[in-house]
Amino acid sequence: MNPQELQALQTMVETAVNALEDIKAKDIAVLETQEKTSLFARMIIASGDSSRQVKALADNVAVDLKAAGFEILGSEGQDSGEWALVDAGDLVVHIMLPAVRDFYDIDTLWGGKKPSFHAGAQKPWHAADH
Repeated sequence: MNPQELQALQTMVETAVNALEDIKAKDIAVLETQEKTSLFARMIIASGDSSRQVKALADNVAVDLKAAGFEILGSEGQDSGEWALVDAGDLVVHIMLPAVRDFYDIDTLWGGKKPSFHAGAQKPWHAADH
């Protein structure tokens, strides 16, 4: 990527993170993925406390990115609200309920760290029985 593309990507990431923070997303992680895939350069993973919040977070990210002049290539998952995805080309944003995020563990899959969600507290949910 040239310097202009990197600056645009950084602006895209900042816009998406701000949109997530506006609606109180939790455990926001920004991962650099350009070394792992040529499909996108950054991934953001965040958690929402309810299916309604997950939907609102995905919508807010898409609206803010569009308002900043970025194209949204697609979005998925707003129907169920357990896991929503916003595809903005070089940036992919995943928003999940904590149990879904814990179960699929895409943070670790893409080179990040698995969030502790509520450190020191017992989880009010479980991803799966082993």
